[in-house]
Amino acid sequence: MSDHSSEANSHGSVKSYLTGFIWSVILTGIPFWMVMTEAFDKGPTYITIVILAVIQIFVHLKYFLHLNFSEQGKLDTYSFIFAAVIIVMVVALSVWIIYASNAMMM
Repeated sequence: MSDHSSEANSHGSVKSYLTGFIWSVILTGIPFWMVMTEAFDKGPTYITIVILAVIQIFVHLKYFLHLNFSEQGKLDTYSFIFAAVIIVMVVALSVWIIYASNAMMM
């Protein structure tokens, strides 16, 4: 049989997944509570939602996708960043083209 010990090290432990899950629930629950109770004005609520969403992205990258900036994980991290940049460019440029086309037709 082949040795899968190198593959086992790249996956997270149950503790890692539970930690990520707990952070995700907390980072989802706070904005949900803010919106449902209307405890704050719209401005601070929007800002809090955006900030916690960005933090949650990093939680998912660390605990569920296992991306890190160590020597072993740099290639995976760079590949992910490259793919994310390409996706953002495609979406942003598509929206820009659609908006410009709409403006020219009006």
